[in-house]
Amino acid sequence: QVQLVESGGGLVQPGGSLRLSCAASGIFFSMTSMGWYRQAPGKQRELVASVTSDYMPKYLDSVKGRFTISRDNAKKTVYLQMNNLKPEDTAVYYCNIVGRPGSWGQGTQVTVSS
Repeated sequence: QVQLVESGGGLVQPGGSLRLSCAASGIFFSMTSMGWYRQAPGKQRELVASVTSDYMPKYLDSVKGRFTISRDNAKKTVYLQMNNLKPEDTAVYYCNIVGRPGSWGQGTQVTVSS
C-alpha cells in the first residue's frame, strides 16, 4: 500500500516561511508525478503544486513566485518551500500522486496568522 507522511507545518506570521516534506513509500517514486494539495476550512481540496518524474514543476496561480516544489528521488521525498506566506495559505497540506491520487495521509497543518 501507498504511504505518504507529511511534516513541516506549523504556526507562522504573514511574510514568514515554512518547508514541508513528504516521505513516500509503496510506489515507484521516481516514475511518479507528485503534488502538494491543501484544504482550507469550508473549501474544497486544491492542487497547489506538482512536479513530474522529469522534474517539471507547475503551480497554482496564487502561489507562483512564492512556493517552490522539488523532489529527491534517492530519498523518495517531495518538498514544498513556502515563502512570503499569507493568511489565505492557511490549510491542511497533503501530498499525493497527481492524476490518480490514492488514499490521503494525515496532512500537516499550516497556519498563517498574526
